[in-house]
Amino acid sequence: MRRLAYTLMGLALTGLMLGGCGRVVDARASAREAAFEAEFPPTGQLIDVQGTTVHVDIRGSGPDLILLHGASGSSRDFTFALADRLAERYRVLAFDRPGLGWTEDIGAQTPNPIAQAELLRAAADQLGVRRPVVLGHSYGGAVALAWGLRAPGDTAALVIVSGATMPWPGTLTGWYAFLETPFGDRVGPPLLTALAPVSLGNRIMAGIFEPQAVPPGYADYIGVGLAARRGNYRANASQINSLRAYLRVMSPQYPRLTMPVEVIHGARDTIVPASVHALPLSDALPDAALTILPDQGHMPQHGDPQAIIEAVDRAAARAGLR
Repeated sequence: MRRLAYTLMGLALTGLMLGGCGRVVDARASAREAAFEAEFPPTGQLIDVQGTTVHVDIRGSGPDLILLHGASGSSRDFTFALADRLAERYRVLAFDRPGLGWTEDIGAQTPNPIAQAELLRAAADQLGVRRPVVLGHSYGGAVALAWGLRAPGDTAALVIVSGATMPWPGTLTGWYAFLETPFGDRVGPPLLTALAPVSLGNRIMAGIFEPQAVPPGYADYIGVGLAARRGNYRANASQINSLRAYLRVMSPQYPRLTMPVEVIHGARDTIVPASVHALPLSDALPDAALTILPDQGHMPQHGDPQAIIEAVDRAAARAGLR
């Protein structure tokens, strides 16, 4: 993130030097967005949910399993490899969260994980989903918990993978702090979309995967360009910047979640540390099982996919689905 902040500052200085070239920057950003979208089209179907377009990739058959991706990403994180393995015994529905991937934002409610859960629950209802297991990774873990809080009687179980689920100490810095300023919000996304090389996203991705390596083929599949669109930058930053405030409201309600919950987290996760999130979360939940993966970082769904599959199977069995 620090590297991204330095790059952004450089691009901002370039923008200031360009002076009145805002239309040139916007035109270049629009052209790059069109190219990114052509290169990485939806992998699933686009459905209308209460006037909002929602993207969902559905595969397999069996008990319903919802997959909710983390910050800055899309359902492609799951459909790269894990979804096909899970689809051998579940009907897997991998959603793009609001404002990210191919799902539209929901206006002022885009940063609200509870509102995100409500939109995606409505989408799942249109698709005939009943008593699903809901898996959330990173930021998606907060949305999965919100899903359970809003529909406890119709949520069979939860699986929280590297979940950002508890209010954390300190404040956000770098890129996210910059976008909180009026200047950052105005100039940051257009300049990054227009000028930042895709290789910057690949370097950031490598940091997110540490200490594991990015899997072969992942960078070409995930569609870094989708996350580099102006709307995605803004939606993602607003979600990250607002999350702690929502978690302060949500976390005291976690003891109401009486369904089975599998909490699985990498011991070497420095982005969402287990000591801040997974451990207190599992203590707060009435029926939680905690698994700490000793050698894994923030992306165990790629570093140890079998552990994630086993956690899903345990959750489904504990809920009586298997």
